[in-house]
This record gives sequence, structure tokens and C-alpha cells, in this order.
Amino acid sequence: MMKELDLLKKDWKKDTNSFEQLSESAIYKMIHKHSSSLVKWILIISILEFIVLNGIGFFINDENIDKFLALHPYLNIINYLNYIVVIGFIIVFYKKYRAISALDSSKNLIEQIINTRKVVNYYILWNVLIGGFFGVFGAIDGFNNAYSKDHAVNRTTEYLVIIFIVPLIMVLIWGFYKLLYGSLLSKLNKNYKELMKIDL
Repeated sequence: MMKELDLLKKDWKKDTNSFEQLSESAIYKMIHKHSSSLVKWILIISILEFIVLNGIGFFINDENIDKFLALHPYLNIINYLNYIVVIGFIIVFYKKYRAISALDSSKNLIEQIINTRKVVNYYILWNVLIGGFFGVFGAIDGFNNAYSKDHAVNRTTEYLVIIFIVPLIMVLIWGFYKLLYGSLLSKLNKNYKELMKIDL
């Protein structure tokens, strides 16, 4: 970094316009490298998340979960669909990382940053929706079990509680993914703003 700064200072003494061009070029290179690193981390985190979350589910052998899936076999289909969609997102993250790493202009980098942020937000939205979907069935199944054991329980009360529980589940999932990816998206947004200054 010090060598680059010395070169910029020498160039400043020679020609102010030349310094400005060199400075913008140096800034672009730093932003490009940083953006590539951020997208690489998005890719790495998404892969680790997929392995860890599904690994936990694989090793936990819960009879209640097995019974629940037996009662709702179509949920297995939704679950497999979720695997396909998530893997699809991971592939897209990989392609975005490769694309950003190979870019050579600020305009293209701006477009890729915008697209990458959109894809990550779609990924978060998908996980929130799928989590809410499974949360609905889990909550209904849980309350049905409670109702079958205690007929004094009011079904209206049960479903009113579900209305509050499911949004809470979705908010918690959203918070989890914002915690995982929020900082990376914020840094990508900062890079986008810096590039806009250069590109104008």
C-alpha cells in the first residue's frame, strides 16, 4: 500500500490530471478486489450454511419429525424442492463470484454488484417464506396434538396463537440471514456507491 501511495505522489508532482486518472484506477482495483472477496464469502457462507443446517437435520433422529412427515408426505417433496432451489442459489453465487473476478470496468462491476445484492435478497426471502411455510404446518400439527390430548383447549385460540407464532418464526429466520449476510451486503453497497462516484 505504501509503494502505491508513493507512486501516486510522484505522479501528482508530474501531472495533476494524470494523478486523478491513476488514482481512480487504483481505487477501482481496490474496490474490485474487495467486491470479489465479499462475493466469495457469500458463496462460502451459503455452502457452510447448507452443510451445517442439513447436517444437523440428518444426524438428529426424531420420531416426532418422522411421524409429522408421514402425516404430510407432500412436505418431503417441498423439502427436496427447497434443496434444489438452495443449491441453485449457491451455483448462482459461484457464477457471480467468477464473473466479478474477471471484470475489467467499473460499469460492469456496478451491474454485477447490483445483481449480486438482488440475488442474495431473493435467497433470504426464499428462506423466510419456506421457513414460514413449514412453520405453519409444524404449529398446526403441534396444536392438533395438544387438542387431541386436551379437549378443553379452544381451537380458535390455537389458531390465533399460530397467526402470531408463524410471523415470529419468519422474523427470526429473517434476522438470522440478515446476521449472516447483512454485513457483506452493506459493504457491497458501499463499494457500489464508491464506484458510482468514479463512474460519474
